[in-house]
Amino acid sequence: MNHKHKYVLAIDQGTTSSRAILFNHQGNIITLAQKDFHQYFPKPGWVEHDPNEIWYTQSSVIKEVMAKADVTDDHIACIGIANQRETTIIWDRETGFPVYNAIVWQDRRTSDYCEELKEKGYATSIQEKTGLVIDAYFSATKIRWILDNVKGVRERAERGELCFGTVDCWLLWKLTRGEKFITDITNASRTMLFNIHSQQWDQELLSLFSIPPSLLPEVVGCSDIYCETSATLFKKGIPISGIAGDQQAALFGQLCVEEGMMKTTYGTGCFMILNTGKKPILSQNHLLTTIAWKLGDETTYALEGSVFVGGAAIQWLRDGIGLIPNAAISEQMAKSIPDNGGVYFVPALTGLGAPYWDQYARGAIVGITRGTTAAHLTRAALEGISYQVYDVLRAMENDMNTQSKEIRVDGGAIANNFLMQFQADICRCPVVRPKVLETTALGAAYLAGLAVGYWKDIDELKDQWSLDKVFKPKLDEAVALRQLDEWHKAVGRAQHWSSNE
Repeated sequence: MNHKHKYVLAIDQGTTSSRAILFNHQGNIITLAQKDFHQYFPKPGWVEHDPNEIWYTQSSVIKEVMAKADVTDDHIACIGIANQRETTIIWDRETGFPVYNAIVWQDRRTSDYCEELKEKGYATSIQEKTGLVIDAYFSATKIRWILDNVKGVRERAERGELCFGTVDCWLLWKLTRGEKFITDITNASRTMLFNIHSQQWDQELLSLFSIPPSLLPEVVGCSDIYCETSATLFKKGIPISGIAGDQQAALFGQLCVEEGMMKTTYGTGCFMILNTGKKPILSQNHLLTTIAWKLGDETTYALEGSVFVGGAAIQWLRDGIGLIPNAAISEQMAKSIPDNGGVYFVPALTGLGAPYWDQYARGAIVGITRGTTAAHLTRAALEGISYQVYDVLRAMENDMNTQSKEIRVDGGAIANNFLMQFQADICRCPVVRPKVLETTALGAAYLAGLAVGYWKDIDELKDQWSLDKVFKPKLDEAVALRQLDEWHKAVGRAQHWSSNE
């Protein structure tokens, strides 16, 4: 069967759901399937997933999407994987059984240990090696926590019996029934153990965190034929040929392939990434230096600002306190009132990410009066998402000494026109929404397809990007500045809330 008559299967394993999407040669979605899975909160600030449930839901949606499209293994040219990053899984090398639940990127249990590392003066060396700030967000301290707190695990790890992986590594292990133990370079760069300059696991950092090297997977590029599937999910081997962490995949899916281009993904969190080209730029404004992708021998770097709670704020309004029946109604509610009524919601439900990096911040809603309604709270939540993205954008502009020309956007929340217009109003630059919203999965598909020759090159992919809508600033600039001032006052109230200081 000719490549052009086949499809690329993209696995998009996210923080709250597992998804599978089939793309055709034109980069269009044939069909998709999605299943949510449980979020576990054993203690305040702790967030866990069941690794087996991640696999069950992911394998289920793969079967579902193929059934929906009425395709067989013969119709699949290759498979690409995009995944929630930093989430940490350790499992038995022989049985494949996890030794503990997956500790999710949002988890804050190692905050105190991170503060100890800062006090001991490790912040500069860790940033210079990894491009990262010291934070519970990243995998290293999660790995150490499991080794030190789950009975017998450290001893088993030191005997070489266990594997650590981020979710990409776990899925690939399952797809090959344990034959392949690899992770891609973008996920490796988010562990706080990987030297982004030498592009190797850093021995000094492994010693610092007391992590046995045998625990770690082999690191590979983002677009290559790594192996073929051997799981009973498929009747024949299908090439797995693309892997990237979800945000890097989205950057590639948005075809931000030239230096200076940026995108923001609005998912559970919000993630702004700027392509900085072939050289890593260490941030002076509390952003992360990360690897965007590696194609062949050529590595592209990026600056990233991570907002921990984006769409999760709306999810909390729906599921946590039952204020709204569904996420879609948030746009209607926000538009039903002329302004926020002086209400500001700082959604620091799992601390504050860039540019604050406050592990002890907690969510705050300020400015409530007798006249405050559910609509005001909902609008404040949407505005709070936009304000956080604004703070990252300004930090990014300061690092690059430039002004943004546009922000390409993706993720589920960009269907909300109020959110997109307010983002443009606050950032004072165009917000550009593409026709294909599933750019994370599309990026994984592109990386996989390039490796097997399904697409010839990046120039061919550029022709596929198409515009849906541009949101331009409409709000009076003086009003925007006044609201930003109020927002920053509200952030000050939320910071350092749970610390012992």
